[in-house]
Amino acid sequence: MLGNFSYCNATKLYFGEDSLKYLNDELPKYGKNVQLIYGGGSIKKNGIYDAVVEILKANGKNIIEDSGVMPNPTVEKLNEGVKIARENNVDLLLAVGGGSCCDYAKAVSVSINCDDDPWQKYYIRFEEPDCKIVPVGCVLTMVGTGSEMNGGSVISNHQEKLKIGHVFGEEVMPKFSILNPKFTYTLPKKQMTAGIYDIFNHICEQYFSGTDDNTSDYIAEALMKSVVHSSLIAIDNPENYEARSNIMWCATWALNTLIAKGKTTDWMVHMLGQAVGAYTDATHGMTLAAVSLPYYKFIMPYGLSKFVRFAKEVWDVNPNNKSDEEIAKEGLSKLEEWMKKLGLAMNISELGAKEAMIDGIADATFILNGGYKVLTKNEIKQILKESL
Repeated sequence: MLGNFSYCNATKLYFGEDSLKYLNDELPKYGKNVQLIYGGGSIKKNGIYDAVVEILKANGKNIIEDSGVMPNPTVEKLNEGVKIARENNVDLLLAVGGGSCCDYAKAVSVSINCDDDPWQKYYIRFEEPDCKIVPVGCVLTMVGTGSEMNGGSVISNHQEKLKIGHVFGEEVMPKFSILNPKFTYTLPKKQMTAGIYDIFNHICEQYFSGTDDNTSDYIAEALMKSVVHSSLIAIDNPENYEARSNIMWCATWALNTLIAKGKTTDWMVHMLGQAVGAYTDATHGMTLAAVSLPYYKFIMPYGLSKFVRFAKEVWDVNPNNKSDEEIAKEGLSKLEEWMKKLGLAMNISELGAKEAMIDGIADATFILNGGYKVLTKNEIKQILKESL
């Protein structure tokens, strides 16, 4: 039974091979000064940077460069971006890159006119912005986070060993996002597969909650099946447009808040993975992969009926002459088999985590109550040890 909810998504999407040309339709809506946000420079090698700059110049925009956004954007980088924006009185933040660039742009957008310390206000106290918000637009070059169509923004603080996400409201969502699947072709395989698992786990985080019959779960199952099918094509042929476009579109729908409606949602894999990431600075999707199976094996008895459904509907497990527990375990085995085919990190030791870090990682893990079991700190430590 779906509960009461409201739904609004403020982001306009342009999808497909020709989608970049629609940047011409969006730019006239904003002022002259555009802060161009991107990462390590790969967009300069593959030609996307030149294509975007050409459109910006054709529209008479003053380009303010903000490069060097790292895979896990830091509070120091956030402060740097805010300084650039304030000094140049920017009118639009244009993120060209993956989820980290989009997340970072949103963090900057709510911080430019903020009189408080943004880290404390948004990521420690989880307050909402009460200042003017500078609009964000995205040109996506990597898929996984869904940040192109939501209000989420994750920032790392290495000094405090914390990696925290804040999900802002619709006023912070990108005003527009441009999704060209071909822009993802040159991504290294490791980043591609990490993004694919991030998509899949976003769906799982919403799916593994509640026991009622609701539309959101049916949508989630279809999305998961699509991700699995297309991922196996993409790892063999990264330039298969159909597969890459399906993955890109699934990523957006996995976390544009639609399938969360009527659900309490879990998010403990993300809490565990982000805590691991705070200590190791490992790729986000890989941290999720490394903790997922130990976590799901631990909570499976508490949400057994959903794990049985997951096995049958997503992995086509034959239930004949098997107990519910056997069916559920077979589903997790099928998940593990697929993860290994993708070449994902299967334990946190691969990512640089050590047993001596377990207590600290556990302390950095936020405990949420939307899933099938509210974990204790000792249970978190147990799951992390199983993840080593």
